[in-house]
Amino acid sequence: MPDDQRPDDQPDNPEDEFRDMLRDFLAGNSEIDPSKLASAAGLPNDPAMLAQLMSQLQNALQSSGEGINWELAVEQARGLAARSTVVTLPAERSQLEQALHVASLWLAEATSISELALEPRLISRTEWVTSTMPVWTQLAEPVATSIANSLTEVLRDQAPEEMSGMIDGAGQVMRNVGGTLFAMQLGQVVGQLSSEVVSGGDIGIPLLVATGNGDQQAAMIPQNVAAFAAGLDIPIDQVQLYLAVRELAHARLFRHAKWLRLQFLTSITEATKGTGIDIERLESLAADFDPSNPESLREAMANGDLIPPKSEEQLAALARLETTLALVEGWVDVVTAQATYRLPMVASIAETVRRRRASGGPAESAFATLVGLELRPRKLREAAAMWQQLTDAVGADKRDALWSHPDLVPTAEDISDPTALVARITAGTPALDDIDQAIEDLLNDDTNDRPTEG
Repeated sequence: MPDDQRPDDQPDNPEDEFRDMLRDFLAGNSEIDPSKLASAAGLPNDPAMLAQLMSQLQNALQSSGEGINWELAVEQARGLAARSTVVTLPAERSQLEQALHVASLWLAEATSISELALEPRLISRTEWVTSTMPVWTQLAEPVATSIANSLTEVLRDQAPEEMSGMIDGAGQVMRNVGGTLFAMQLGQVVGQLSSEVVSGGDIGIPLLVATGNGDQQAAMIPQNVAAFAAGLDIPIDQVQLYLAVRELAHARLFRHAKWLRLQFLTSITEATKGTGIDIERLESLAADFDPSNPESLREAMANGDLIPPKSEEQLAALARLETTLALVEGWVDVVTAQATYRLPMVASIAETVRRRRASGGPAESAFATLVGLELRPRKLREAAAMWQQLTDAVGADKRDALWSHPDLVPTAEDISDPTALVARITAGTPALDDIDQAIEDLLNDDTNDRPTEG
């Protein structure tokens, strides 16, 4: 039908009609206050934040691009980190640098795993955001894509027949709007996290990798170390030394066991692959939803209630992830305890770290919200006890040799029954076959880290 003969109330196409509906909503020309959308998405009820959200959603309506605008997540997180950043005094930086130097010497007495090729860095909260966001987006993208696909399918299946053309024509618009909300939520979580983590390895997974050579990087955030120590009746130099040893232990381990980082990321991806929306739960929330009180929707999103039960494959991947994380954190606990025995108040600092971890912090919130995972493993204490029993029985060298190859790393069964593991190692660890040994030698070849002579 020619344009001059089309009735005024008939849109050019369903996608334009859907865009118009969203524009009216974002402009406040609807019964639902846009601020309720921000609240439901877990974003703070802040005028500046709301204005940014509305602006970005308006931009999403015009975007023809594919995928999620991760730059928006970086911008959001950096903005939040910058709000609370304070300048660290030179004397404080010097004290923390000295702590890292001493920590390296102490750690050399507790583990045979070699030192880092790169000097540890002292970074700000915004630098932490910039350096770690590539990993956060890598972890979050599979879930974001799966949920966007599932939500579009739900809307298409549940929409009245007369609206089916609108939904079909507006698929990309829906993805852009949903992707904008997800990116801002990611930025909000990572921005909040930047004010609480004390170091690069504080969360337990390898978030920091140096650009260029891809080597493992150790880093500490002076402002957050000071905040961690505030309120504790413990000299700050002891707190700095303890946290420095933990960070260097994390970084050394991931540099030594180069396969470990890939195993972490693969397990997380497998545990979240195919994550969708619980249609029945969504329908129930929609039926009872009160626009003036979006708290139930916000809680459902934050608690992962909209994510259906995991498949057997996802549960298996999650179990592997929890075991690996327990092994890493348990090893770090034991090695740190060995290296920091000189500190008069080491027991108090270690207990503070354990309580902080057990109470659930920003890392738990980040993974529960973004990828539907419970990050902190229940087996951590058992894993630490296993590593300690192993150290007492066979020594640090044989203990650390287990990280040389993924086939040698203790299993969940070993955590539950360390005596069997000790007996196996005491009897002699099976040698790697020729191919595995060649690969292992190549992965652990440090010649590229040493400067050439001449």
